[in-house]
Amino acid sequence: MQIKGDAKLLRIFIGESDKSHSIPVYEKIVLEARKSGLAGATVFKGIMGFGGSSRIHTAKILRLSEDMPLIIEIVDEIDKIEKFMPELDKIFEKANCGGLITIEKADVIKYVSQKK
Repeated sequence: MQIKGDAKLLRIFIGESDKSHSIPVYEKIVLEARKSGLAGATVFKGIMGFGGSSRIHTAKILRLSEDMPLIIEIVDEIDKIEKFMPELDKIFEKANCGGLITIEKADVIKYVSQKK
């Protein structure tokens, strides 16, 4: 697989405790991205944040939160990202959770997949 030039960066902000039928939403998103043939996905765990409810989630020792902010990033060709969006909508609907999804232009300089 090769990606070069114009691409899109899909960034998804959710909470660590968001689940769909006992499976974490971030896991469902990554597995669905893989199933859809996207180039890759990475989940980042934040140490502090807040969302629509304005409730602070923090990793400070005296205020341990079980709902830390997560960011999932996926970079791929524009068409593949757009084709993935309905699947992402289905995941959010089934989970009935909040979140934020952004898409921005990405200029891929180099993408090398592992040789088999």
